[in-house]
Amino acid sequence: MINIPKEAQKALEMLNSAGFEAWVVGGIVRNSLMGLEVSDIDITTNALPQQTAQVFSGYHVIETGLKHGTITVMIDNMAVEITTYRTEKSYSDGRHPDEVSFTASLKEDCARRDFTINALCYNPSAGLIDFYGGVQDIENRLIRCVGDPNERFREDGLRIMRRLRFSSVLGFGIEPQTKQAIFENCHLLKNISAERIYVELNKLLCGKNVKHIIMEYTDVLAVIMPEIMPLKGFDQKNHHHIYDVLEHTAVAVENCLPVPQLRLAALLHDFGKPATFTIDEKGVGHFYGHGEVSLDISKNILKRLKVSNEDYNLVTKLVKYHDVLIQPDEKAVRRALNKHGAEFVKMLLLLKRADNKGQNTKDFDRTAEYDTLEAVIDSVILQQQCFSMKDLAVNGNDLASVGIPPSPLTGRILNSLLEMVIEGQIANEKELLLAKAVEICQ
Repeated sequence: MINIPKEAQKALEMLNSAGFEAWVVGGIVRNSLMGLEVSDIDITTNALPQQTAQVFSGYHVIETGLKHGTITVMIDNMAVEITTYRTEKSYSDGRHPDEVSFTASLKEDCARRDFTINALCYNPSAGLIDFYGGVQDIENRLIRCVGDPNERFREDGLRIMRRLRFSSVLGFGIEPQTKQAIFENCHLLKNISAERIYVELNKLLCGKNVKHIIMEYTDVLAVIMPEIMPLKGFDQKNHHHIYDVLEHTAVAVENCLPVPQLRLAALLHDFGKPATFTIDEKGVGHFYGHGEVSLDISKNILKRLKVSNEDYNLVTKLVKYHDVLIQPDEKAVRRALNKHGAEFVKMLLLLKRADNKGQNTKDFDRTAEYDTLEAVIDSVILQQQCFSMKDLAVNGNDLASVGIPPSPLTGRILNSLLEMVIEGQIANEKELLLAKAVEICQ
């Protein structure tokens, strides 16, 4: 059963009524067949771009890519991308076709698509069109290139990352020829912009099959982050660990909530381990200082990927503090909340839990410890305990009311009061705090 959004239905009806063929194509059909949420609406038609624009003359039309036969029509605030049937010739830049020719053949149009599961077409009146076995590949949970996989990847090297992403997100396996072509052509990822790589990497990391992708396609990921290779097969020689560093990392990523920044931090958090490895006199492995080295490596990788400042700051901070202990008592928690904020502390705890899942949980299970810590965090927040300046019961105006005029000293006094409250040395009560402020000034 294929269900398509009403906006797509309307676009198909309008094109058909004007005498043109029109089909929803790609992810909208694939996801509908799999019972998944549909996000993007893509339509392919034999109408030329100018003809399509004429059909939708009463709508807001955006000339998205006229050169490639694509326009976007806004229908009820939904973007519907409509592209003319086309064929493509050579991709000298590894991304854009050098030449696009419009065609009257739907089959020729489908032949240019990346994977069989994305080459499915549907029209409610005409039914489902499947030229390349996409339905069977969905049933078999396989990703297969349309035609020669080597050609598909040479046309656009990003398709390699897209293939890994689909496998991770959908949990699909891979057809052998496509898999071989991925390894043979993975060097093409060097030619792809960092921004495009990062978009696909984030989606890949949030997939349910991410552990398999990290373990099976390490050599491919190493093209964009060669720093991952030393992790492969690295024996930690420690009873706390039952996996090598790479598998520990993959398990940690898998056990994180599917939040891109959190999973990226889990991927990077132990990249510094091989460089800091030492063995003591008992033959036990240690990684003293690996957090700082992992942080330096992470910074370099994130800069290469040209991530946003927001992502850079959050991911590096998570890596930096992933191994820092927070005692499960109110004073320590207030300190942490003051330093980092509640949102970060909660995310850090999620990373710590995932990190522990990748260890020897029979001998080194910290679940109970982290449950206690989480309970203390929740309690401090629920009780509205003071851990930041905005929670403090006094402000600069209050200090002025007891004869402490505004000056640089005001800020220092307020910081001292806040620190005393966090440390439990004084209650967060206005009268007590003002008395202490006067005492400090004397």
